[in-house]
Amino acid sequence: MEIKRRYSDDELEEFRQIINEKLKVARQSYSEAMQDLSNANSNTDADTAPTYKILEEGTEVIGREYLVQKAQREYKFIQSLEAALTRIEKKTYGVDRITGELIPKERLRIVPHATLNVSTKNSRKNLNV
Repeated sequence: MEIKRRYSDDELEEFRQIINEKLKVARQSYSEAMQDLSNANSNTDADTAPTYKILEEGTEVIGREYLVQKAQREYKFIQSLEAALTRIEKKTYGVDRITGELIPKERLRIVPHATLNVSTKNSRKNLNV
């Protein structure tokens, strides 16, 4: 019995569709976060009493930090999904980058940008690599 070293073109197409759908959602979320961030700067409290202004500024800073972190996470996710599309083009998608074994389809359907099997990931975590 021959060991399967890569997914078929049909399987890769299925994963491409999953990734493109997730990319669409992630890009929309990133766009909304960036829009919210730019709108957060336009809502000033120049006419607020000084006592409340300090509290409002603290709340605004926390809100902006949250939006920045959200945008950063979405951007990183988008980059990971785009890298997965590149691996599909190269027909290396779904191959564990450490062991060379195929990552199970179930994992790739849930985490389409995965580059490691769960067992490989857990063993690396245990070694603190």
